[in-house]
Amino acid sequence: MLRKMMTDRAGGAVKVAALAVGLVVVSGMLGGCAKNKGGGELEALRDENTSLREQLAQLENALDTCEDRNANLVADRDAAVSEAERLRSGAGSQMASNPFGSLPGVDVSQRGGEIVLNIAGDVLFASGQTTLRNDAKRTLDQIASVLQSQYGNNEIRIAGHTDSDPIKKSQWKTNERLSAERAMAVEDYLASRGMNKSRMYIAGYGSAQPRGDKQSSRRVEIIVLAGG
Repeated sequence: MLRKMMTDRAGGAVKVAALAVGLVVVSGMLGGCAKNKGGGELEALRDENTSLREQLAQLENALDTCEDRNANLVADRDAAVSEAERLRSGAGSQMASNPFGSLPGVDVSQRGGEIVLNIAGDVLFASGQTTLRNDAKRTLDQIASVLQSQYGNNEIRIAGHTDSDPIKKSQWKTNERLSAERAMAVEDYLASRGMNKSRMYIAGYGSAQPRGDKQSSRRVEIIVLAGG
C-alpha cells in the first residue's frame, strides 16, 4: 500500500509538471496568435489554457492529498513497528521471569491477565484413569510451592480437557465426566500440599476445546486468575 501511494505520488508530480509545461506552451501560443489568428481561434486557445489551468489545480490538490496520506501511512507503520517491539520485549521479560521454571510436560503462558500452566494429560494420568502418576505428583509439588509463595491471594481454576474419542473401556460415561474427575484429582492433590481449597475450583470441558491433535487435547490447565 505504501509503495503504491509513493508511486501514485510520483505519477501525480509528473502530470503536474507536464501540465505546467503545457500551460507555458499555450501561453506562448496565445501571445503569438494575438497577432496572427482570428478571434475564434484565439478564444479556443484561451479556453484550452483555462482548462489546463483547472486541471493543473486539480492535480496539485490531488498531489497534496497523496502526500498527506503518505505521511499518515509512514506514521502508522512506525507506530506498528514500535508496538511490535514493545510486545516482543514484554513477552521476553515475562518468560525470563517465569517463576515456575522448566517443568517436564508443563507449558507456562499468559492469556490476558491470567497465567496458564498447561500440563499434558499423559504426564498426569494413565489412559482413561484419574489416579495421578507418581512423577506427576513431584511436578505438582513444585507448582503448589510457587502458587503458595507467589500467588497466595489469587483464585485458581483447574480445567480438565480430553480428546474427542468416545469412552469405551473406562468407568466414566462421558469425556466431560472424565475431564472433571481429573481436574478434581489435581485440586485434591494441591489441597493436600497445603493450598487453600476455598480459592480453587474445577471445570470439566471434555473435548469442547480441542488442540491441534489428540495428544495435545488431553490436558489439565491450572489457571492463576488475575486480581489476586
